[in-house]
Amino acid sequence: MHLEQLECVVEVAKTGSLTNAAQNLHVTLSAVSQSISNLEAELGVTLFTRSRQGAAPTAEGQVIIKKAFEIIGKIKELKDAARDYASTSTESGELRLATIPGPLSLYLDTLIRFKKDYPQIRIEVSEKGSQEIIDDIRHNKADLGVIVLFEHLLKKNVGLATGRLLEGRMVACVSRHSPLSLNRSITPEELRKQSLALYNDDYVKWYMEQFQAEFGQVNVLFTTNNTDAIFRALAEGNAATVGLDFSLAKIPQAVKGDLVILDLEVPHPEPIYLGWIRAENTHFSKAAWLFIDKLSYELQKQ
Repeated sequence: MHLEQLECVVEVAKTGSLTNAAQNLHVTLSAVSQSISNLEAELGVTLFTRSRQGAAPTAEGQVIIKKAFEIIGKIKELKDAARDYASTSTESGELRLATIPGPLSLYLDTLIRFKKDYPQIRIEVSEKGSQEIIDDIRHNKADLGVIVLFEHLLKKNVGLATGRLLEGRMVACVSRHSPLSLNRSITPEELRKQSLALYNDDYVKWYMEQFQAEFGQVNVLFTTNNTDAIFRALAEGNAATVGLDFSLAKIPQAVKGDLVILDLEVPHPEPIYLGWIRAENTHFSKAAWLFIDKLSYELQKQ
């Protein structure tokens, strides 16, 4: 089976005539006739009833022809997408990206590849808290933000367009020297007995407020924007932390096994979404659109 055969089938179905199909495809009548005959022989199905009035699909042929239309349509979509990327390889402009720090390790390689694919797009990346990112978006200090999308934050910040990138959940993390590291999960009661080093982010603060309201007070050793300080406290066995699974899983200490990630044994855990935000009333630049497209694809692969 060849693409040219499917193109002939589609064109004959559209025009109702082998002659007209040949003219539209800029090939000979015999070439169209031979293509269809070969395909019918290969499939063991007669696709068209031919007469002096033209060519009409058979009952069996209608099913095959519908599939051929779908295939040709998908091939056109593929070619259009490739053409779009080819035409934007010389795309220029600026992308100001603001992101919460944890997940940056997830898409650092994507940023590098994006810059390689579009060398004329200038990229500026800043790491901030969720509310700071939203404020930057609103005051045109950033084009695109990557944060955790949660209702409490979005409800008080109207005028934002959002999109989901990756689903995750909240987990705990301890040193491999901690007795808890032998477990696969941790109960709320066990977590309350730990000293916690927490990242100073709006979602983490909100989550811990909900946690304490349901399970009781926790012992917070410190809260900081310095992730190195958190992981140093964990490595020395003095603390545990709570964070997003897709952020913690990619840090070098967890990859090497120096830190162990534990599931939180909370009832009915809700999914958490890493997502992008931008100002609703501003133009979505081509640079931002290209980056989101690439980032979404890469994260889904992970």
